[in-house]
Amino acid sequence: MIGKVGLDVALASLLLAFAISATIAWVYANTYQGIGYLRSFTQSIALSGVVAAIAMLAIGDDIARGLGMVGALTLIRFRATLKDPRDLMFVFASLACGVACGVQAFAAAVGGVAVFGVAAMYVSWSSFGSKMRFDAVLRFRASSEARCEESVRGVLDRHARKLSLIDLRAAGEAVQEHAYHLKLARAGGETLLLRELERIPGVDEATIVKQDATLEL
Repeated sequence: MIGKVGLDVALASLLLAFAISATIAWVYANTYQGIGYLRSFTQSIALSGVVAAIAMLAIGDDIARGLGMVGALTLIRFRATLKDPRDLMFVFASLACGVACGVQAFAAAVGGVAVFGVAAMYVSWSSFGSKMRFDAVLRFRASSEARCEESVRGVLDRHARKLSLIDLRAAGEAVQEHAYHLKLARAGGETLLLRELERIPGVDEATIVKQDATLEL
């Protein structure tokens, strides 16, 4: 017997906890965006549910054991810092499902991971929560002649779904520096946009800086 639970039930609880935690870790790895991905953190998510299940199996309904477990945990210092609040949600999800397995609330554990996984994939792969209106900054120097300005405007209209002038300043005799916020008409269209701009007589030093889709400053 482990606590007041038989060995067969305890093993079933631990195996289910690992399967559920591994599923949460898989969802985390496949919905991760940005830089700084850590394989060790993903493995920690997969193991944290097992640890939580072990703790709940050991405690059972014994209050004294629960207090002892809390006291033991206060001696442990976790030095890892989570840079993204989203990472914390995945850790909590794994721990919560582990706790559910530890107390044999198997329906809550399975249902919880299913709903959490679908919700995590939806908010990650959709535009949920995004307020970004532009995805690139375009800068170039161009002649102030009307013909050049007309050609530039035609190229921008073809390749940008939306644009906003950030800055326009004189850079010499009959030369101006332009800076625009752009919403590109198609993914990867920045190369063709730059190529067409550079073909216009009087346009040079055209550059595009794309924004990180995971950051909205």
